[in-house]
Formats: sequence, structure tokens, C-alpha cells
Amino acid sequence: MREHFEAFSRQAANHVPLSPLSFLERTASVFPDRIAVIYNDRQLTWSDVQERVRRLASSLMSRGVGQGHTVSVLAANTPELFELHYAVPLAGAVLNTINIRLEAETVAYILDHSDARLIIADTAFSGVVSEAFTINGKNIPVIDIDDPDGPGGQRIGEADYSELIEEGDPAFAWRGPEDEWQALALNYTSGTSGRPKGVVYHHRGAYLMAMGTPIAWELPRHPVYLYTVPMFHCNGWCHAWTMTLMAGTIVCIRQVTGKAVFDLIDKLGITHLGGAPIVLSMLVNTPEADRKPLGGPVRIMTAGAPPPAAVLAATKALGFEVMQVYGLTETYGHVVQCLWREEWEGLSANEQAELQSWQGVGFPMTETVDVIDRETADPVPWDGETQGEIVIRSNTVMKGYYKNADATADAFSGGAFKSGDAAVRHPNGYVQIRDRLKDVIISGGENISSVEVEGVLHRHPDVALAAVVALPDEKWGEVPCAFIELKDGASTTEESLIEFCRQHMAGFKRPKKIVFTELPKTATGKIQKFVLRDDARTLSEYTS
Repeated sequence: MREHFEAFSRQAANHVPLSPLSFLERTASVFPDRIAVIYNDRQLTWSDVQERVRRLASSLMSRGVGQGHTVSVLAANTPELFELHYAVPLAGAVLNTINIRLEAETVAYILDHSDARLIIADTAFSGVVSEAFTINGKNIPVIDIDDPDGPGGQRIGEADYSELIEEGDPAFAWRGPEDEWQALALNYTSGTSGRPKGVVYHHRGAYLMAMGTPIAWELPRHPVYLYTVPMFHCNGWCHAWTMTLMAGTIVCIRQVTGKAVFDLIDKLGITHLGGAPIVLSMLVNTPEADRKPLGGPVRIMTAGAPPPAAVLAATKALGFEVMQVYGLTETYGHVVQCLWREEWEGLSANEQAELQSWQGVGFPMTETVDVIDRETADPVPWDGETQGEIVIRSNTVMKGYYKNADATADAFSGGAFKSGDAAVRHPNGYVQIRDRLKDVIISGGENISSVEVEGVLHRHPDVALAAVVALPDEKWGEVPCAFIELKDGASTTEESLIEFCRQHMAGFKRPKKIVFTELPKTATGKIQKFVLRDDARTLSEYTS
């Protein structure tokens, strides 16, 4: 009878709120002496990390940090930022990692909007913090991170990070959240239009993301992971928690260069790393003298923008195994993967690279991923041609936007999270992004995918990076305009690239203008198309 099945209540014995904090306790207990973190000459075991995190959490609480308080952090990928992914939520607080490349005005806005109770900042960014205080009139307590391997900087805090550890209680009792829906982290979007929005993560979502990633990426126990993904971005794709779960070794790197990555792979036996497609391009374009042969398989997870097939093929030729994933800040990072299929084995390298550039299917913890017609909300046909918007339902979708009920309601209207990405769905069910909806170029009534045009341009041997945006046009309304960053030592002409495009795409899709420049990028390597759109508008005004 129904009443007998519903007679049970949740109890401490059979219901524990899910939280990634539990991974640290388990790993430190089972593998206390394994190396957890390496940063230049510094090494910490999992037992070391556990004790330091407990000390930090107790010190934060002694300074008045507690349930629901925001702790903001400006730090590079150093052990301190990794530890704070545990210490801050262990104190019951919410971790707000801030993009270290933001200007003071935006940092001032984030500190004010997030209701930051405390700031922990690398001294390299103390100038930005001080200027942000001047702008917003705040006087929030600061804790300095003085990294001896960093560029230095003025100390502006009331204490140093190392002092918090010294003052803390090593026997501080571990405790998880009372409710797995409790806020864990607050991440701000890039703010490409208007003010950045604060995306709130909960413990349950972070736990499930960390549990789902090893299955999707087929992670072995004890991976050696190079943290090339900025930990301020979607909490480093939640890999801080994932690698703890797998009892891996996390290798921190402050400045990512091709030479540094190859050196660390050779020296430490790196098995995994992640990054935007620009990281792939960086590896491909690393001078031969700075490369080292791979001693074994090195698997790369790439996301942030659809990677050109040509770049994927070139990366594979170096010996790297690349998996394309897709997600957003609002989804804790990656929730869709291009899962390799056995029937692709016999295809050519170029055909495989093209298929690998698709975004694919949902991660194991992703409930549903669909592509829908924006007018009718019906799923689009699986024909690889009909374009719609990607929508997602998952436990790894944000709680909502901090202090922005209207934006939250709009994002969730229709019962799924609306991504803002235009895509098609192929007959095998795989999703392929065509563009951000705002990046689709409408020329003479025809939709042109900037991603498609960029893919062709990346096949040119002189092109390192390409970004295509709309150029206002009196006759056609809009036409494609390509901004090109050339490889070191390469040279070509606008006429030559346009001719190259003429050979590989329909005439209406060809760029009508090409600009050679260094492309503006975010700290995570995404190309800032909003800057290029402004440049194109200016260019149109100048030439009209």
C-alpha cells in the first residue's frame, strides 16, 4: 500500500546532504601520503591539504565568516586558491572567485554586488583591489597571498594567508552543509553585455559534476592533472573537486605557455589537462625547439568555444587525445561531451576531427539536452540542418542569478535553462553549435554561422586564430568580417585569404573584409567578440 512506502522519514543514518567537501576527508584518509599538489618547488600531500584546509576554515570563522557570507578571492592558479575551494565552504561561506584580468571598475561592482565579507587576494592584484575600494567606497578586510614565485606586489591586508594557517585549529571538526541546496560558490559571468550576472552554485550540483566528470572523461585513479583552466572560471570547471575525488595530483601553473606545458608534461608525467581551444592552438604553434615528446597518453578536455576541426587535427598529430565538451558558467561548466564512437575509427583524420568538433551528448549527470525551436519550443528535427536553441535540464544547473529574479525567471522559462546558443542536432543525436544566437550573421535574409566561416579560415596554414563578426552593410544589412591573428613569422594578404575562402565556401558566406590584428581574449582564452563587433561597427562608419 502507498502509505506504507511513504511512512519513512529521512534520518541521519540514511540521508546525508551531498557535498564535494566529503571528497577531501575520504581521500586524505585513504591516501594521506600521496602527493596532492605540486607548484614549482612546493609539494603537499593529501594529509597536508586536509590540515591546512581545517586551519583555514577555523581561522575564517574566528574572523566572523560564517553561514551565507561571501568570501571573494583574486588569485592565480596556486595552491592557495585550490585550498580555498574547501576552506571557504567548510566555514559555511560562499566562495566568489574573481577573474584576475578584470579592470578595477568591474571588480568594484562584483565586490559590492556579491556582498563580500572578506577578500583574499594575491599581492599581484593588490593595486586592482585598492582601486576597486576607491570606486565603490568599500573598506572590506583583506588577506594577502604573498606568492614567492609570483610577480610580487604591495601588501594591503590585515594579515597574510600563511598567518591564517598558523592561527587555525588543525583539529577543527569537519562538517558538511545542513542542506545540499545550500549555496557553495558565486561565479560572475563575463559581462559581455551590461553588468556581469552572479551565478549561484549549490553543493549538490558541484558534487554531481565531480562524480560525473570521471565517467565522461574516463579518468583513472591518481591522474596527474595540470591546472591550465583558471580556477576562477566555473571553479576551474569543478576539477578541484573532481581531482580530489580521484586522489589525483594537481599541478598548479601560474602562467600558461606552450613551453611550460611541454616542460611539465616531460618532468612530472602529466596525464590530463584542460583549456579553451586557444590552449590547443598554443600547443600546436609552440616552436619545435620548445616541444618535448610525450612519454605517454596526455588527454585534453577542451571547451569555451567550438574548436576548429583543423586545430583538433593538428593537436592530435602531436599525440594529444582531445575531448570536446560544452557548457556554461550557469551549468557549472561542461555538461555535454563529444563521446567517441567506434564507427569513427575507420575514418580519415580530417573526418574524425570534424566529428570531434561537434558538442555531442549529455554527461551522465545531465538529465536532458535538447535543441528547440525558439518560437514553438518544439524539438528541432535530427537532420543536422534545422537550427534551434540549446536548452538544458540538470542537477548541475545553477540555483539562479544572485539578486536578479527577473533574469533567473527568464533563463528558466519553459522548464529548462536557455543557453543562448544556436545549434543543430545530427541524426545520431549529437548536438553541434552553429553560433551564439547574438553572433549569427543575417546577410540578405540568409543566416551565416560565424563558427563555420572561422572553421574554414583556420584551415589556412598562416592563420593562428580567426574570429568572424557582422559588419553592417548598406545593401545586405550585414556581411561577414574576419579578424585574423597570424602565426609567428607568417604573412598573407586580405585578397589571398578571401580567395582561399572562395574555394571552400558559398559566396554569400565569404568574409567581405579581413582585418589582421591580435585578437582580444578573456582570461580563459575566449575571444571577446563584443569588442570585435564594436570594431566592425566603427570600421563600417569609417568606410561608409
